Amino acid sequence: MRRKRIIVTSVLVAVIGVAAPLSLAFYLSSVRAEQGEQERLRLLAGYALERAHRSIASASAALRSADALQLAPCSEAHIQQLRRITITTRSIDDIGYVENGLLKCTSTGIEETHIAVTPADFTLGNGMGLDFNLRPVVSGGKRMVGLTYRAHKVLIDPVRFSDVIVDNDIQMAMAIGKRGVLDTLHHPDPEQVQALLAGLPAAHGAAPDDSIHAMLYRDGLTAVMIEPRSKLNARLRREQLLLLPMGLLMAAFIVGIVVWLSRRRLSLMGELRIAVERREFFVHYQPIIALDTGACVGAEALIRWRRPDGSMIRPDLFIPVAEEGELILPITDQVIDCVITDMRAALVADRQLHIAINLCASDIETGRVLDVLERALDGTHIEAQQIWLEATERGFINVEAARATIEKARARGHAVAIDDFGTGYSSLSSLQNLPLDALKIDKSFVDTIGTDAATSSVTPHIIAMARSLNMLIVAEGIETQQQADYLLERKVEFGQGWLYAKALPADEFLAFYQPRRVRPAA
Repeated sequence: MRRKRIIVTSVLVAVIGVAAPLSLAFYLSSVRAEQGEQERLRLLAGYALERAHRSIASASAALRSADALQLAPCSEAHIQQLRRITITTRSIDDIGYVENGLLKCTSTGIEETHIAVTPADFTLGNGMGLDFNLRPVVSGGKRMVGLTYRAHKVLIDPVRFSDVIVDNDIQMAMAIGKRGVLDTLHHPDPEQVQALLAGLPAAHGAAPDDSIHAMLYRDGLTAVMIEPRSKLNARLRREQLLLLPMGLLMAAFIVGIVVWLSRRRLSLMGELRIAVERREFFVHYQPIIALDTGACVGAEALIRWRRPDGSMIRPDLFIPVAEEGELILPITDQVIDCVITDMRAALVADRQLHIAINLCASDIETGRVLDVLERALDGTHIEAQQIWLEATERGFINVEAARATIEKARARGHAVAIDDFGTGYSSLSSLQNLPLDALKIDKSFVDTIGTDAATSSVTPHIIAMARSLNMLIVAEGIETQQQADYLLERKVEFGQGWLYAKALPADEFLAFYQPRRVRPAA
């Protein structure tokens, strides 16, 4: 079925390319124009979310500061401290103390009237309660946003959540998830905003035909950006001027390209299936070095494929095809079998040695590989703690499923690392929300050490984040002593790269490891 689908799709694409190159150029122009405009809207949404989260973070810090006060509630000293917090925190308008559901005092003094304080409408990830439709007396009936932590509550002017500079014809709404709208800018249609929010988390709400939109969700907040479709006209004309002359050339090239790609794809897919059946895959081992001692503490198992004619296929070529063809799971199983066959004796002899196995997104999401590992390790005397599991950020898109797999893996003794951190979808939230043991700094960041590259400042920030979360750090792609010294100075525990050794066959790795193994204390 897959082969048939690829063939049919290729023929259809070729026919369209020959019959209607100019129509294709028009279509691509429209798509590129809309994607470009939506990307601009997403960028603006990102700025808005950053400002909104900054306001919440500032207000949260004020609440925690108030909660930490060791003063009698609503005493003169307590009220003075509330007043100081209000004055020094730009994001809040007032702060009060709540007891038994009643407002007892605020930064302005004792509250004489009985003002009931209802439970929060929504709880943020940091534990703060949030009310998005308060109309307190102190604001003269103006709508305010409330943030609550334990016995203290702050009032925030909603304008803090829409305080961004955008064109007058761009409308914006800032909301809590898909529930309440915190504030809007330039008066968007409430029904349209609600329709868009109802589409979370896929963010495909039905905007009217005469407008385009972009949505961005981050840590409980959603920014919605809407603008008239007429804004696309200038961008669309530029794209058409670029692509229409290429339309005629596309007709000449598209058939050949489609045929070439289809044959290559079908051929590689077919070979992969045969390779899985014949178990043509094997493993090379990239040594992992303790930077402070130079000892070899482990290795990363890297898949390799040698065709029957002796030619090698790069993993970056066949792994994406294997994932698409649902062949990556049996390939992972073969990697596990290779590791146990190659490294069993060394792992049993040296309990401080570990081997890291890379997992695909499907294994992280389903947890299937854990049972495969358990069966493979049974009777080998290899301890689970000697098998590390690594996954790239793409494997953590489904956070809840990933967390369940990670917790189950750690309960069985495996350490879990996030690989190539900073190159995928996630950020600090990935580290905070998942119980990971280690972080691997991608080679692209290590390469910038000692250079003037724009990303050279990213590496120390990644190190600081991992350190604050008590995670081990492994730096990939170390090629110079300068890089190694830099990482060691910042107390990065482990490194791997060509400075020490390239990925080695099993026997060469064992020869490399033996003189560099961790020696037991005398």
